[in-house]
Amino acid sequence: MKRALISVFDKTGIVEFSEKLVGLGWEIISTGGTAKALKAAGINVIGISDVTQFPECFDGRVKTIHPNIEGGILAIRDNVQHQETMKELDIQPIDMVVCNLYPFKQTILKEGVSHEEIIENIDIGGPTMIRSAAKNYRFVNVVVCPDDYGLVLKELEASGETSAATKEYLAANVFRHTCHYDTLISNYFDKKLGVEFGDTITMTFEKKQDLRYGENPHQKAAFYNQVLETSGTLANAEKLHGKELSYNNIGDTDGAIEALKEFEEPTVVAVKHANPCGIGSDETISGAFKRAYDADSVSIFGGIVAANRPIDEETAEMMSKIFLEVVVAPDFTDEAFEILSKKKNIRLLKLTNILKRDNNAYKAKTVLGGMLLQQPDNKLIPDDWKVVTIRKPSEEEIADLMFAWKTVKHVKSNGIALSKDKTTTGIGQGQVSRIWSLENAIRQAGNRAKGSVMSSDAFFPFHDSVEAAAKAGITAIIQPGGSVRDQESIDAANEAGIAMIFTTMRHFKH
Repeated sequence: MKRALISVFDKTGIVEFSEKLVGLGWEIISTGGTAKALKAAGINVIGISDVTQFPECFDGRVKTIHPNIEGGILAIRDNVQHQETMKELDIQPIDMVVCNLYPFKQTILKEGVSHEEIIENIDIGGPTMIRSAAKNYRFVNVVVCPDDYGLVLKELEASGETSAATKEYLAANVFRHTCHYDTLISNYFDKKLGVEFGDTITMTFEKKQDLRYGENPHQKAAFYNQVLETSGTLANAEKLHGKELSYNNIGDTDGAIEALKEFEEPTVVAVKHANPCGIGSDETISGAFKRAYDADSVSIFGGIVAANRPIDEETAEMMSKIFLEVVVAPDFTDEAFEILSKKKNIRLLKLTNILKRDNNAYKAKTVLGGMLLQQPDNKLIPDDWKVVTIRKPSEEEIADLMFAWKTVKHVKSNGIALSKDKTTTGIGQGQVSRIWSLENAIRQAGNRAKGSVMSSDAFFPFHDSVEAAAKAGITAIIQPGGSVRDQESIDAANEAGIAMIFTTMRHFKH
């Protein structure tokens, strides 16, 4: 008679699964709460202590780590010496292990949970058993996910055995499961001890959804989200309407949300191909959307819009007149949702804590054969910024300069942003020469460039950018400074009557 060892925290479907195993002639060995649940359902269970001939002890910390258990799992069935040792030591084979682990993830997510409770939810016996069974998968079935109960039963009912392919699939699930579990524990201790960049790093994510395709239709893709703190991130958004997000939608929407977090007053950020194309702030969200739309009424078509206030009826009416891929906001009024949901191709996302920042979330970027990891760029401007020109900016210019500085932080380098009256007037990005980005921004702004202010994500290597700004009618500039040719730019600004601020902090974004 074959024997299954069943010990699960998540008891979904375990009674039905066990009943069918018994019906197929299997014996059930079980422990603790699982044994109680099975006995309550009328299933005959062999207690773990009956197998080990040793009592469970230390508050259940020790119960399955025993030669009668591990030997029964790990013994190689077609190895003569192993078989002789089993007979000599009176160890009975265990042919299936069904186990999922203590809820470490759920524990660390609990509000106000103590370190002691977290430690007690680090499973020891469970990982040992399932790793043992997975190592010996040719002879032992191991099931860690209730979703696989049906597959195992189907094959057992059909032939009395699971296929070699199924055994290998189940074993692979184990190592994926324990890797995820141990990574959560490791990350918990790293966070507790303040370890930022250890000698090794293991990261774990959970699949949110499969995507239709990646950047292009011939590329497969999936969306994974961070396991722990995700409040205020796209991974935590609730889709209210529309088809599933695409790979590019997710990247662009994430960029829009990041830029939006810079602004406290009602603001709308429009993004196209991972770059802001229009940002507007106003006293109302409808006014902010109008400003963002007017900033670049061409590029916003087919773009992503993020708002830091609920979308109301007036804003929805304006949005409904153009094609938008995604609108993400803290909420939508009933009237706004009714208007926008009539457009079948738009995605409406609700993200309650859209302005929340997570200083513990790191930015990762893969390169061929490696990965780059850095802290998020959550700073804006240091206290020691200074005016370096003869003319000082007016209060209105300072407000516009700070608006432009918040914008350029989220523009791909080389980044230039022009703004006026809490609205972007021109954005230049991604050029290999800074003057080309500036020329693109001025070209986009047209007549609006006159009277605008300018921000640059990094210093000017030459005075040509200041001269081009002066020619376009730009009145003030904010930039990090730090070039060996800074004085040339300062002199050019003084000659043109332009006010210029050095921030001493740059914001490259690649």
